[in-house]
Formats: sequence, structure tokens, C-alpha cells
Amino acid sequence: MRNLFCLFIFVAFINSKVLSQDPHFSQFFASPLTLNPAFTGKFDGKLRVAGNYRNQWPTINRAFVTTTLSVDMPIMKSSIAPNDTWGVGVMAYSDQSANSTLKINYLTLSTAFHKGLDEDGYHQIGAAFQGSFSNMTVDVTKVNFEDQLTSAGFTGVTSEPFTNTTLKSSYLDLNAGVLYTGSSSDKNNFYAGISIYHLNRPKQYFTNNFFLLNPRTTFHAGGFFPVGQSTRLHLSGLFSTQAKASETVIGGAMEFVVADATVEKPVSLYVGSWLRMNDAVIPYVGLEFSDFRLGLTYDATISSLKSASQGRGGMELSLIYIKKSPDSRGLPCPKF
Repeated sequence: MRNLFCLFIFVAFINSKVLSQDPHFSQFFASPLTLNPAFTGKFDGKLRVAGNYRNQWPTINRAFVTTTLSVDMPIMKSSIAPNDTWGVGVMAYSDQSANSTLKINYLTLSTAFHKGLDEDGYHQIGAAFQGSFSNMTVDVTKVNFEDQLTSAGFTGVTSEPFTNTTLKSSYLDLNAGVLYTGSSSDKNNFYAGISIYHLNRPKQYFTNNFFLLNPRTTFHAGGFFPVGQSTRLHLSGLFSTQAKASETVIGGAMEFVVADATVEKPVSLYVGSWLRMNDAVIPYVGLEFSDFRLGLTYDATISSLKSASQGRGGMELSLIYIKKSPDSRGLPCPKF
């Protein structure tokens, strides 16, 4: 199984006619800078650090392992209107396939400006740009080719010229997004946004052949509102399309305040689920304490891939830290 999978991965990335799809997170709401660069600086605090880890189909020899680490913050608060926000951020992003046979690493810089639509800043519309440098490598020593297949397995000698080496490729990328956020009180929030990644359609290549990376467009929305004295309902969803691939994810989580709600930083428990249409059910559990929010999901595959993946889905872990500002106005911001 490992040999066939590695062969598939390699062929997919040297064939100029292949249509690719970006890595994605089930907890898209916990990876703000991979969802929409317009989320840069859009939070109530001085500094945000977000980390994500995803291991998809672990029984297929670590088929896809994706990790990110991002840091963003608002800047120039004393130089812009109090109901505006200007944010900057940086993100490191790694995606490894087929037991690290294929590695793609990104370094991303982003900036966003959110213009206040009312004097209190309860409603804002923001626009953002993001630039990325990407580096891809394929460890050909881990790959078996078709002409090596014999009755005894992959024991033959290949005629391919790029064996026992590492192929490398790099490119620059450009992304953009817009985001609207609003609140009718200090107890609710709602948002909607559009992001486009790979605006410049960068070239990916390892040999003389290359293919253009297709733009990925994502429409997303969400919000939260109280449903009791110490309970809130969070809802979110997205529709994303790239080349001929698309995904739709919808769902939500209930927030239960399990510690004294009158304290400055109450402890909250989140329980919910999302659904990736025609693919997987994604149960979610989260815990918010102090300045941290921890989230855990598991993709329970319901599509025809259930047999191929041996019934295993994808485990995902997220952790967000937000350093609060002493002069915070407590404006609601998107969470899910």
C-alpha cells in the first residue's frame, strides 16, 4: 500500500495536467490565516498565537500531516481611528504526504485593515493581502515506479532518470480577502467573508513540465448568540472551490460556562459537530481557560473512502492564545 501511495503522490506532482487541491483543516475556524487573510488582527487583544496539527488517514503510512503556527497583532492603535483596526501577521505552514515523501513548506506575511462602520466599532469591513514563499521537495528514494513492479513486488530496476535524489521547487504566492463583522450588542457577533488564494497562479514544477496552481475561493460565515444565562450557540460554515474540487462544511458548537461567569476570564466548555458534505462527520470538543482555547476534532468518514482508509479519519488539534489588552473595550469578535 505504501509503494502504491508514494507512486501516486509523485506522479500527481510531475504531471502537468493534474489538478491540485490545497491542504485544509476541519477546524477552519481555529486557523484564521489559512481561511482568510482578512482575519489578521481581528480579535480582542494585543497578540494572538494559533497552532494547528492535523493527521489524516494515519493508517496509510502517515498519508497527510499538516501543521501551522501563526502570530498576528493589531498595530498603530494610536495613529488610526479608535473604531478601526490594522493588523499584521506571520505564519509558518507545513504539509507532508506519504510518510514525508512530499513536503511543502510555506512562510506567509499578511496585513489587513478593518474600517469601522459605526462610531463604536461594532461593525467593521476589512480587506487584506497576504504574500507567501513556498518550497516543495520530493524524496525520490522513497518512491517506487511502475517499471519496477514485478511478480515479486517492486523489485525491478527503473529507467527513470531522477532516482536516489531529492527534487526541489519553490514559488511566490499572493492571496487576498475581505471580511465583514458585526454585533448588535456585546453578547453576540456575526461575520461573512470571501478569500482567494493563489491569485497569481504560481507555477509548480520538478522537471521540464509544470502546472499552474489553481486559485482557491472560499465563502465563509458564522456567528454566536446567547441561548441562556451561561450558554451560547456558535455556528459557522464554508464553501470552498479549487479547480474541479469543492467542499462544503457546516456545523456549530454549544458553549457552556462551567466556572463563575462574573469573573474576568471564565472557563468555558464547547461541544458540537461539523459536517463536511458527502465526506465526514466531525465531532468537536473544546475548552477555553485563561487566555487559551483548546480544540479537538476527529473526522469520521462516511463516504466511499471509508473502506480505503480502513475506517480511520483525521485527528486534528488546535490551540489559540490571545494576550488581552488592559484597555480592551470588550468588543465581540469571531470565534468559530
